[in-house]
Formats: sequence, C-alpha cells, structure tokens
Amino acid sequence: MSILRQIRDEVLGAAKAFPAVVVAGPRRVGKTSLLREAFPEARWVPLEDPDVLARAAADPRGFLDQLDGQVLLDQIQNAPGLLPYVRTRIDQDQEPGRWLITGSQEFALMRGVTESMAGRAGILRLLPFGVEEHPGVTPLRGGFPEVVLNAPDQAALWFDSYVQTWLERDLRALVNVSSLWLFRRFLAVLASRTGQLLNKTDIAAPLGVSVPTITSWLDALETSGVLIPVPPWFANFGKRLLKRPRVYLCDSGLTCHLLGLMDEAALERSSFLGPIFEGFVATELVKHRAFAGRRPGLHWFRDQSGLEVDFVLEGPGLAPILVEVGASHTPRPEDARGILSLRKAAPDREAEDYVVYRGAHGMAPLVPGVLAVDVPTLHARLRARGW
Repeated sequence: MSILRQIRDEVLGAAKAFPAVVVAGPRRVGKTSLLREAFPEARWVPLEDPDVLARAAADPRGFLDQLDGQVLLDQIQNAPGLLPYVRTRIDQDQEPGRWLITGSQEFALMRGVTESMAGRAGILRLLPFGVEEHPGVTPLRGGFPEVVLNAPDQAALWFDSYVQTWLERDLRALVNVSSLWLFRRFLAVLASRTGQLLNKTDIAAPLGVSVPTITSWLDALETSGVLIPVPPWFANFGKRLLKRPRVYLCDSGLTCHLLGLMDEAALERSSFLGPIFEGFVATELVKHRAFAGRRPGLHWFRDQSGLEVDFVLEGPGLAPILVEVGASHTPRPEDARGILSLRKAAPDREAEDYVVYRGAHGMAPLVPGVLAVDVPTLHARLRARGW
C-alpha cells in the first residue's frame, strides 16, 4: 500500500530548483519509496548492495559515467566518496533534478553535502508517518510505515529487527561499541528518560560507563536521526533559565517498545504515559515542519523558579507559540498555568496558544487566549498560522 507523503511537493519543487535533491532521515521511514514513487523514471542505484558498493569504491568516475539520465543514489552514507565526483558533474551540467540522493546518517551526510555540494542540492528531512498522513499513527504504535501498515501483532518483531539492523549496519560505522548488549541497555535507559533534561551522568551511572562514552553514543543516535534533542528557549524575561536540552526518540512506538509497553492497556497503566504522549507531540511538531521543508523551530522553557512550558514554537516573522501537553482525555483550565504565567511576562504579545490533550474532540476554548486541541487540530491551527 502506497501512501503519498506530505513532503512530496517539497521534493518535487526542489527537483525543479536544484541539480541534486537530498532526502535524509532515519532508516525505514520511506525515503527510497518516496523518491522512487515521485520519480519513477530515475535509475535506482542501491548503495547497500555489496557488488554495487564495490564498483563505486573501486572506480568512482567510471561508475558514475555508466549512469545516464536521472539517478537515485540510495544510502549515500555507504559511499560518501562519490559526493565530490557528483559535484564535478553538477558543475559541468546544472540540469535540475538530475541527482536524487538518500542517506540515513543525517548530520554526517549533511556535512558531506555541505562540503561537496553547497548551493547545488536541496536538502530535505523525512521522518516516520505523522497523524496528518495516516490515521494509524498513535502514541503506542508510532509512525514507522511498516508498523502502521501491518498487523499490530507484528510490531514487536519489527522493532526488534529494526534495532538489530540499526546496531549492525549503522552503529559500527559511527562509534566503537564493545558490547551491543550494553548499547541495547543504553537505549532502554534513554527511553526511560524521554522528555527529561539531558543528564549524561544520570544515564551513565546505571550502565557503568563513562560520560564521554555516553556522549559518543548520543552523538551516534543523533547522527542516525534516531534522537531528537529539543533545545531550551531563551527570551529576555529577566529570568535565570535552564540551558540543557530535552531529549526524545524519533518515534513513540520505538520508545514504547524499548520500555516493554506492548499494548494500550499497558501504556494506560504505565507511569511513562505522560512522557510518551509528550514525546509523541514533540515528534509530530518536528514532522509538521519537516514535511514543509523547514527547520524544527521547536524549543522548551523552564526557569529556575519552576515556571515551565513544554514547547515554544518559533518561525520567521511569527510571535512565539506556547504549547502545553497533557495526557488526559479531559483538558482543564489549570493545564494552562505555565502558558498564562509566561504570557504575563510578555504582556504585549498577542498570540493564540494551545494545550494538547489525548481526546479526539477537535478544539475548545480553555482560558482566554488558550485553546484545548487534539493533535490533528493543532496541525491545522499551526498550518493556518504559517508555522
């Protein structure tokens, strides 16, 4: 079953404006499917095939010389040495959309693109399905296409295979890990800290590893697009602010799997329900921006007096938008306390703010200036405001 991705129009637009289009993101989010559907005539070059990879490494010029017409270089992180040769061909021929490129190591790939093809490539980010794309996306199942589109009883096996594949294919290329079993424990500990301030010492302690080791592992997760750090928001409110990021995994279904939450009943009983739903909303906000080809613009706020707002959304020419997240199905006025306190610190600011809840009832006024919304309605309101 093929689902048209919201980012598709951005991809098509980039292919008309740039000689190369790069789509980066975690494994198994549909990067290859997106580009092969959007450009069915493109020649697909799978750079995970050992034979293909060997030919590309042995003779990059000759390898590219054999590729006529529009070309899809799939999983370029396996053959980064091709990028300078692609750049040379782009400098010789500026035909728009000639080169389509995917990669599963986002930041490493971005550095390679920046160095090799600055100004020559339109760079876009793809994440798992969002609720705007498929109704099967939920906090428990997340949005990985193969989880959403297949039977629920296959999810646990799929996530096990996903983690194993990621460990074997990507991790060893990014960081030196002496024990894959220990790294799996690290993933579980990180999942249990979802939505919390990043505290590397706190993560390292139960694993018996050093803080520099945790730093390298976190960098590997971020490089692979599996970890989403949300930085703090700084504003001139005369307050002492906390400066560490909050961290979330890229998919709430993966978080639930690592925490052993296999069904809705287990999630409802879990003490992790609130953080998991918050992480679900965080990833939906990142997807909302990524689908439009934009940077996340997502922050969180807390000062040292305890004033806190879950998310602050920023965009060019827009007043900051404040968002609180509650796991309840029934929003209450007190859920907006953080928003109201922060609004008082900026009395000239006129903007509509939101409390997001788990209900499916659209939108309702909560307190003056604050609406209670479900996730689909939040997307609609933000889109209407140009965020």
